[in-house]
Amino acid sequence: MFGLGIWELLIILVLFIFFYGGKKLPQIGEGLGRMISEFRKSSKDDPETLPTRGKNAPQHEKRP
Repeated sequence: MFGLGIWELLIILVLFIFFYGGKKLPQIGEGLGRMISEFRKSSKDDPETLPTRGKNAPQHEKRP
């Protein structure tokens, strides 16, 4: 995972808790969870709005 070992991740977690405090950690996790679930929900709801590639992709007009 991004070339980080278990010790580096633990040090980052300890520094994060030190700077933001233990009370803020659940709020940040909850916010990230909501963000991920909203992203998944929106991508499943309307797949036509996602960019497509291939033969059916809209062609851009060339300007003279």
